Amino acid sequence: PTRSLNNSKHASKPCTPYPPSSVSGSSLLHAEAVDCSLSPPGTLLKFNCGKMAGGKKKKEVKKETGLGLSFKKDENFGEWYSEVVVHGEMIEYYDISGCYILRPWSMGIWEIMQVFFDAEIKKMKIKNCYFPLFVSSSVLEKEKDHIEGFAPEVAWVTKSGKSDLEIPIAIRPTSETVMYPYFSKWIRGHRDLPLKLNQWCNVVRWEFSNPTPFIRSREFLWQEGHTAFATKEEADEEVLQVLELYRRIYEEFLAIPVIKGKKSEMEKFAGGLYTTSVEAFIPNTGRGVQGATSHCLGQNFAKMFEINFENEKGEKGMVWQNSWAYSTRTIGVMVMVHGDDKGLVLPPKVASVQVVVVPVPYKDADTQGILDACTATVETLSEAGIRAESDLRDNYSPGWKYSQWEMKGVPLRIEIGPKDLANNQVRCVRRDNGSKSDIKRDNLVEQVKTLLDNIQQSLLDAAKQKRDASVQVVKTWDEFKDALAQKKMILAPWCDEEEVEKDVKERTRGEMGAAKSLCSPLEQPELPEGTICFASGKPAKKWTYWGRSY
Repeated sequence: PTRSLNNSKHASKPCTPYPPSSVSGSSLLHAEAVDCSLSPPGTLLKFNCGKMAGGKKKKEVKKETGLGLSFKKDENFGEWYSEVVVHGEMIEYYDISGCYILRPWSMGIWEIMQVFFDAEIKKMKIKNCYFPLFVSSSVLEKEKDHIEGFAPEVAWVTKSGKSDLEIPIAIRPTSETVMYPYFSKWIRGHRDLPLKLNQWCNVVRWEFSNPTPFIRSREFLWQEGHTAFATKEEADEEVLQVLELYRRIYEEFLAIPVIKGKKSEMEKFAGGLYTTSVEAFIPNTGRGVQGATSHCLGQNFAKMFEINFENEKGEKGMVWQNSWAYSTRTIGVMVMVHGDDKGLVLPPKVASVQVVVVPVPYKDADTQGILDACTATVETLSEAGIRAESDLRDNYSPGWKYSQWEMKGVPLRIEIGPKDLANNQVRCVRRDNGSKSDIKRDNLVEQVKTLLDNIQQSLLDAAKQKRDASVQVVKTWDEFKDALAQKKMILAPWCDEEEVEKDVKERTRGEMGAAKSLCSPLEQPELPEGTICFASGKPAKKWTYWGRSY
């Protein structure tokens, strides 16, 4: 029988196998016992019974390097995801539920997005700052709607050593109430506006029952922008500018199609005027993901925190405010959309290693010549700005290296063997579709750049095709129920009434979770006169996306 050695079903305590020895499978023939700790992730052992000399049966052991994952994406998505983020070296589980260690492989992705976004907001004259992690209860509770929205998720510090604190201190779930008392102090007149700040930090949101790495964690990294303007027009303009940057992060960097839209009154940011978002969709689970949000807070917080200014005419007024954020959730969406049964699939623009170069020496080959060619290839690519590394470890077979780098999702693998050395060429293998091509080393850089661009575009095209195939337009409640059962992202005409949305949520409750509005797209399809709401039968006011969500 064939069995997997890496069949841990408990994602919270993942099995981490040791590297394999360089001993080939043939040298294990006749072994009565095999040391499984030396096998790579997902190694399959096949025991074939044959006859030994003298008529006795022998055990023939053949080693095959498998995929390294016990679960398939299409068969058990949750377990597949838990495995792939660990075996792909994105995270490690921590001893506090809902908290995860972000390993260098995922932090590299975060840093690449951070470099892009930070440069873009600096063009908008937004400056970085840092505010404390702690917030007093009196300040946190100043904006009633805001704190009601976050109250279940707030973590409190109640002790110092063994002594109880006289007044508990909250750990920020977001920083509006942390920052705005100081906006009030810093803004006096129209010359102090606009005030545009951003901070890169962590936040803590404690209350939930189903933590998922990157998607729902109790502590996560994000950027949060907080800005104040003299007029609503300025605030409205910035909301959309930032939303476009979020679209670019998803589509240009992560190769994930998103929909720019506006949240319903029920789903908007607590205490804000309106919320816009970019919405992604995971076809395998039939769930939407709120990818990032850009809120116009209006003047509500300005009223609570007395953020007033004097205009050019000497008249008093309140500022208009925005807040906006994206988080490490982006990485989880990328894993869910692009990953496959071999592991991660990283878009080249965010991969900290875009190309891995693997030597393939055979017996009697010019091994040193092959290793030198690998090193030279990495140097050539690196000088051209391509993030490349070589894997020259001599205690791993080439096949095992292929499997490991496929698991980690490196976009392009370059192999160099004796034939390649003799022909002054390299072999390129794409991670996204496995296609192979031989290219001359003379125009290596140009062709590798073209391949990486093609991979980036192919990933976006494939993801868009899958997402679009999951979108279904409905006009009646029965059509809505059928589409929801088929895990669709549903576009339906809606009367835009909160009570109707609550009713939809209530009528769709079940094991899979209730459906809710995801967003109303900013680019609205034509709504023919006389169109009625799919849920209430009242006149429809807009088209809105609906579905289950993370």
